[in-house]
Amino acid sequence: MGKGSGFGKVILFGEHFVVHGVPGIVSAIDATNDAEVKKTAQGLTVKDIRKAATGYAEEKRLQQLESIDRILRAMGIAPGTVSIDILLGGTLPGFSGLGASAASSVAITRGIAEEYGIKLTDERVNEIAYEAEKAYAGTPSGIDNTAATFGGLLWFKKNMTSGANTVEKLHIREPVEIVIGSTGVVANTKAMVEGVADRKRKNPEEYDAIFEQAEALALIGRKALLAFDLKKVGELMNDNHHLLRQIEVSHEKLDLLVDIARKQGAYGAKLTGGGGGGCMVALTPSLELQGRVAKAIENAGFEVLRTRIGVEKT
Repeated sequence: MGKGSGFGKVILFGEHFVVHGVPGIVSAIDATNDAEVKKTAQGLTVKDIRKAATGYAEEKRLQQLESIDRILRAMGIAPGTVSIDILLGGTLPGFSGLGASAASSVAITRGIAEEYGIKLTDERVNEIAYEAEKAYAGTPSGIDNTAATFGGLLWFKKNMTSGANTVEKLHIREPVEIVIGSTGVVANTKAMVEGVADRKRKNPEEYDAIFEQAEALALIGRKALLAFDLKKVGELMNDNHHLLRQIEVSHEKLDLLVDIARKQGAYGAKLTGGGGGGCMVALTPSLELQGRVAKAIENAGFEVLRTRIGVEKT
């Protein structure tokens, strides 16, 4: 039996903007998707036992099958020539916005490689997972699969011409507690990405100005993280959420969760991921603050994940 894991992630700065070459900051979180892969005689079967938002598995089923097909082809395996059972589990819930598709793609890639005795570097795992992500996001930025593969806190910039993305590992003093609140709304990442691109084409001057602000936020956010100035990081996260609202990727439930978190003392809160539903991330250094914010969100009827950013791969 082959086994593999991939980290979940939150984007602290840059979602949607990174698709267009603006730098962003992503962190793996202290939760993973895990895959077990076993050769069988029954064709391809996938059993998904991850905790998921209502409708997540149904909404993503065809995309998941396409992603596995892409993984096999990228590994040089003709999809119709193998019979495997895949069991997906782990501590990362299948909430939209946490990079669950990328984490599962990395986990499945590693599981298949181990079961078939194929040696893959992390760099090659990342490349294969990027191909798999096309099933979910159409034209992915590459930020999700990179975090899922390598873990840690990463500075990411998509190369718009050569495909050789800039990925730099950032190190902070210690992991920091966060709260992730799920709207329970399954988001269509591909549609959200396409929507931003369409509006950017129609309103180039307005969107260029917003994208310039997003780049400035990412650069200042990098300095604040490295200085471990968490109050400043939180303020910048709030600013980033405002920009994401301007490009029309937020959702009324996301805005509600952001408001709840801030009122409970979160240093900052913003949507994370593709938007249109999915999840919000709140910066809540200390277990006490994390617990207070999480409880308030749960009391409002939403699911939460208590986790940390800045977790290094071991």
